Amino acid sequence: MEDYFRQYILVMIYTGLCVLVPLGMLIISYLFNLVKIRPDKSFASKYDTYECGAETIGGKWVQFNFRYYMFALLFLVFDVEVIFIYPWAVKFNQLGLFALIEMFIFIGILVVAWVYAWKKKDLEWED
Repeated sequence: MEDYFRQYILVMIYTGLCVLVPLGMLIISYLFNLVKIRPDKSFASKYDTYECGAETIGGKWVQFNFRYYMFALLFLVFDVEVIFIYPWAVKFNQLGLFALIEMFIFIGILVVAWVYAWKKKDLEWED
């Protein structure tokens, strides 16, 4: 029973550190700004939009086509599936028939999602 609570104590310590470290950094930064220890070199080009070292063309509030975001999200969804399939493939011999059926169901759901995106023409770049 003692080991059980020790794990929770470790989680609480870790959570406390995860909160205290960023807060400490913000507080130290604020104090350095108050005392003027850190340099404050503000200039106009510092606040310009930066894109791969090239000068920006047009304004900062250019509207992008939503298809770029949709394509990126679809890529992430189908890329994350590899994260789930890889451990299954490594332990395939030990998992048995039940895991094989589960993976077919998982891949079937992904295929349905892929066909849905394909039918809506979300995978095409052109109008």
